[in-house]
Amino acid sequence: MTFSIRKTLMRAAAASLALAAFSSVAASAADKVTLGAIRFTSHAASFVAYERGYFKEQGLDVELKFFQAAQPMAVAIASGDVDFGVTAISGGLMGLADKGVVKVIGGALHEEKGIDGQIILVSNKAYDEGVTDPSKLKGRTFGITQAGSSFHYMAAKIADAEGFTLEDMKVKPLQKVGAIIGALKSGQIDAWAIQPHIAKALINAGAAKKIGMVADFIPDYQVTTVFTSTKVAEENPDLVKRFLAAFSKGAADFNAALVDKTEGEEGQIAMAKLIHKYVYADQPFEKASVSIINGAMRLNPNARLDMGSVKDQLAWFKAEHLAPESLTLEKLVNTNYVETY
Repeated sequence: MTFSIRKTLMRAAAASLALAAFSSVAASAADKVTLGAIRFTSHAASFVAYERGYFKEQGLDVELKFFQAAQPMAVAIASGDVDFGVTAISGGLMGLADKGVVKVIGGALHEEKGIDGQIILVSNKAYDEGVTDPSKLKGRTFGITQAGSSFHYMAAKIADAEGFTLEDMKVKPLQKVGAIIGALKSGQIDAWAIQPHIAKALINAGAAKKIGMVADFIPDYQVTTVFTSTKVAEENPDLVKRFLAAFSKGAADFNAALVDKTEGEEGQIAMAKLIHKYVYADQPFEKASVSIINGAMRLNPNARLDMGSVKDQLAWFKAEHLAPESLTLEKLVNTNYVETY
């Protein structure tokens, strides 16, 4: 072997070692992040960013941790078990925000005129008894996860618009979405309101009846938000910006494929297959894809946040003594990261 060949091989070996070392350092430098999620299509921005490598592009090593309801996720954020969460504003989250440990930093799911949103359902039993529109929910049971949940807020808004009080409607806390579905199917509760990928599946299966749309009672409802601990929001802005950049890219892909439908049928199917790994994973894709595709709602572009809706939610929670009177919008929301309106 000539000297020049040996020199070339040595350089190649050195380059390979340097590349391997660089890759190792890059991998070890990735920030480990735990992201709370619920197995709903409304959390698809997280799933897309994870599956398509958008978090990795931002130097984030993300682990998904799943929850059954919003309030436990807020507690997990406060305890440090989860770094970022995506779910509805709840009384629990507001209480933690008042204590200075949790901050809303962006928007996720939003009701939008012209796009099917959350549907008000009743059991077949209640429908047969004459509960055929929301005005007839007075005196009926309405399923919620916990007191102070988004379901609780929706029930109150429906009651108020129809001219009766929340006390006239019997809200029934059942802790988990699965338990509410079972109770609705069996007629143990009369009514519920839920995102279309679940509602339409129940309607199409003949397990419940549609009697209205939440958007008719809460226009421009900021259904879910992105949040983190106050410590992360205030002390690690670079991490927050990188997370929101990846999350927003996932939301843009979702909106293009399933809401605006600019990616054609092929794009719809590809997105449905990705989401199916997390939503209705126990069902055949042929069945699950119908609910996923037909149940898509708008995800906020660039995680922008509807402050008008957040303000309305805060006012209601405080009026119902489900959030501390001392809680302000400034305590609840860090507006440094996304566009607000």
